[in-house]
Amino acid sequence: MSTPPTSPAQPTGPTPPGPAPETAPTSPAPQPQQRHPHPPTLRTALFVIVTAYLMVGVDSTVVNVALPDIQRDLNFTPTGLSWVLNAYTLAFGGLLLLGGRVGDIAGRRRTLTAGVLLFALASLLGGLATADSWLLVARALQGVGAALTAPSTLALITTNFPEGPRRHHALGIYTSMASIGASIGLVLGGMLTSWASWRWALLINVPIGIGVALALPRFVTETRRHAGRFDAAGALTGTAGMTSLVYAFIRVSEHGWTDIQSLLGFSTAAALLAGFALIESRADQPIMPLRLFRSRNRAGGYAGVLLLPAGMFGAFYFLTLLTQQALGYGPLRAGFAFLPMTLAIFATLRIVPRLLQRHGAKPLLLTGMTLIVVAGGWLWRLEPGDGYVTGLLGPMILMGLGVGMSFMPLNATILAGIAPRDAGAASGLLQTLQWLGGTLGLSVLVTVFGTATRHATGSPAAILTQGAARAFGAGSLIALVALLVAALALTGRPRPPR
Repeated sequence: MSTPPTSPAQPTGPTPPGPAPETAPTSPAPQPQQRHPHPPTLRTALFVIVTAYLMVGVDSTVVNVALPDIQRDLNFTPTGLSWVLNAYTLAFGGLLLLGGRVGDIAGRRRTLTAGVLLFALASLLGGLATADSWLLVARALQGVGAALTAPSTLALITTNFPEGPRRHHALGIYTSMASIGASIGLVLGGMLTSWASWRWALLINVPIGIGVALALPRFVTETRRHAGRFDAAGALTGTAGMTSLVYAFIRVSEHGWTDIQSLLGFSTAAALLAGFALIESRADQPIMPLRLFRSRNRAGGYAGVLLLPAGMFGAFYFLTLLTQQALGYGPLRAGFAFLPMTLAIFATLRIVPRLLQRHGAKPLLLTGMTLIVVAGGWLWRLEPGDGYVTGLLGPMILMGLGVGMSFMPLNATILAGIAPRDAGAASGLLQTLQWLGGTLGLSVLVTVFGTATRHATGSPAAILTQGAARAFGAGSLIALVALLVAALALTGRPRPPR
């Protein structure tokens, strides 16, 4: 990372790490548009869907290691450089809920195709950028494309794969790919920047996006379009409120909790979101149906989706800083340092679908969250001079196991029993809360870091390690709150699908 440890402005973790919904509803009578393809076609459909979402996950970190080269080529100021990442965060986080609802109304395959093409076009524009403002516009357009892409991939998994083992297997692969996207982005960004140019970190999306867009109509079944009026008032207030909230959190991470613009952003967001809730309670076809919260399990799951990333994403950020600024790793080596975590996630997700069928979501979720809490507590004890093997490797493996065991059951709890007409809205809300939770968590952990290091003395690496350790402790406490919410709110093992 090139940004100084005292002013981190964005998460370096995934778009959220594991955002695959688990079991969606058993739909009544299958519609012609929802007929499930044969297994060989299902495998190809899964590959296409996973590739679409992997572009979004990889792009959340692939540019990070290229920031010094971008700053040098396009003459960014230090403050302006942070918006290479924040422009993407702001558009993606603010528009996710709207993107989910667009898929419900226009058709999710059609929406996914549009999102992928927009993402590829924005990547082309960014790769050809010759001015700082040009690149920032391209990054914002990438965020819009990602907001259309992500909820549609989630919903298409549920509509293309039948209930039971096939869907669980597909979701296991999908979740593992979504979870390791950030690590792949760090490695890929380091390779492309070192061997070619930072521009290829963006241009690589162009052929991939075109290939996915061509394959979608052939291999992925379209969902039913739900005719009716679009909730324009809800879309406007919800999107503006989410955007204001994301912007306020980004400002906090840069300028602290007393910044006037941050406080104004939070006030504006509170007013807009209150109006959004009022509109949704009265709308005939709301963009976010409030009936999604009637289930105790689902409401508890949404709380967990907000809290768990809040404790994790900041930890991911400081791990990236430690490997590069305290241990002196280059971009490529820093990316490979995360591979043990990536492998732990992947290995765990290979067995989670079978365990989920046998034991239900709650035992897996509580076990995974406990591992994340323990990993954060272990990192809390980090001391200056600790190396990668002695200080970071063990907690990173534990965190990977916890992530692999937590997110799939958590998403399964949220998406179980969702009516087909609400699948996109539920998926969009799920990802919105994950993204906002990660942004909130990062701003809190950055504040803890700044407080711990404001009057610290010693070498830069020692100060970074001391501050990061305090931030890890705060992240562990947030994850503990998520664990308590899950233990108290979830009612136990849901009935398996028949």
